Amino acid sequence: MRYYIIAGEASGDLHGSNLMKGLNMVDPNPEYRFWGGDLMQAQGGFLVKHYRETAIMGFIEVLINIRKISRFFKECKSDILQYNPDVLILIDYPGFNLRMAEFAKANGIKTYYYISPKIWAWKESRIKKIKAFVDKMFVIFPFEVDYFKKFDYPVNYAGNPLLDAVQEKIDDQGSFQKFVDENGLGNKPIISILAGSRKQEIHRNLRIMLQIIPNYKNHQFVLAAAPSIEPEFYNNYIRGHQIKVVYNQTYDTLKFSSAALVTSGTATLETALFNVPQVVCYRASHLSYLVAKMLVKIKFISLVNLIMDSEVVKELIHFDVTPAKINKELDLLLFDENYRNKMLNNYQQLRERLGGTGASERVARLIYNYLQ
Repeated sequence: MRYYIIAGEASGDLHGSNLMKGLNMVDPNPEYRFWGGDLMQAQGGFLVKHYRETAIMGFIEVLINIRKISRFFKECKSDILQYNPDVLILIDYPGFNLRMAEFAKANGIKTYYYISPKIWAWKESRIKKIKAFVDKMFVIFPFEVDYFKKFDYPVNYAGNPLLDAVQEKIDDQGSFQKFVDENGLGNKPIISILAGSRKQEIHRNLRIMLQIIPNYKNHQFVLAAAPSIEPEFYNNYIRGHQIKVVYNQTYDTLKFSSAALVTSGTATLETALFNVPQVVCYRASHLSYLVAKMLVKIKFISLVNLIMDSEVVKELIHFDVTPAKINKELDLLLFDENYRNKMLNNYQQLRERLGGTGASERVARLIYNYLQ
C-alpha cells in the first residue's frame, strides 16, 4: 500500500512513527511519503517537510505566518496528487489537516484520520467537516468513542500508542548511572523540565520554571530539549542557571526523574505513564489566553486530568505560572509522601483506563484491513 501521512508537530511525529512501525508489521509492502519528523523518517519512506517548519501555534502566530501556511497548502496538495496514494492518513494538526481532508475527498482519495482533532475542547463545529470528508477516524482516548456517538459518527478505538512507546523504554536495560555519566550529570535525584516543543511556549514558560532551581540544592535539574529546537535557543534562557540540557533523551530523562515540570500536551500523559509526579505549567500570550478562555470549553488542559475527568495533577495556567506557586506544588510532590502516593495511585488507574500495550499494531491492522 502507498501511504501519504501528515503530522505537523512533535507529538504527531511520535504517533506517526508508531503507526508506521505497526504498518510495517501488517503490510508486506508498505510505501510512505509524509510530513513529519525524525522518528517517522527512521521507519522508512520519504520525508517531504519536517514539522520544525510547520509547527506554528497560537492565534497571533498563525496570522503572522499566514503566507507561509498558504504555501504549505499549495505544496502539499501538489505532492499528494503526484504521489497518488492508496490512502491519506492525517494525524491531529486540524487547522491544516481538515483542509487537506476536504481536498482529498474532492479528488477521490481515501482519507483516514488518526488522533482526532480535539473538538471536545473547542471548535465542535469541526464535526461537520469530519463527517463530510473523513472516511475513517481512529481515536486514542476512550472517552472519545462516546463523544462522537453524539454526532452519529462511529470511530475506532484500539488503545493508546503511548503505552507501547513508554513501556519499551521502561523495559530497556539502560541504568541511571549510565544516563548520568553519558550526560555529565551528578548523582542527585533528578527534577526534569519539559518546557514544550515550540519556541513560543518555551519562551513563555521556561524562564519562569528556571527561577525555582536555587531552592532545591539536593536535586539536579535536567531540561529535556525538544528535537526541533537548536541549542542556541535554549542557551539564551539557561545561561546562569544550574541545569543540564539533554537532547533526544526525553524518555530516558523521565525514566530517571523524581518529579517533573511539564507544559500541557502529550508530555503530561508521557510523564504520568513513567510514574513521575508532575506539575503542569502553561502560560500563553495574553491575547491567546483571553481568546481561549472564551472558546475552550473543557475543565482541564492536561491529558491526564482530561482522561480521568478529575484533577490528578495540579495545573498552573497563565497568571498562576509563578515561581512561588511552582515551588509550593513541587515541595508537595517531593516531600509530602501522602500527596505523592495519591498521584501515583491515580496514575495506575489512568493506565488501566487506557488499556494495554499493542495499540500501534492494532490500529495499523484496522487500517490495513479497511483498505483491503
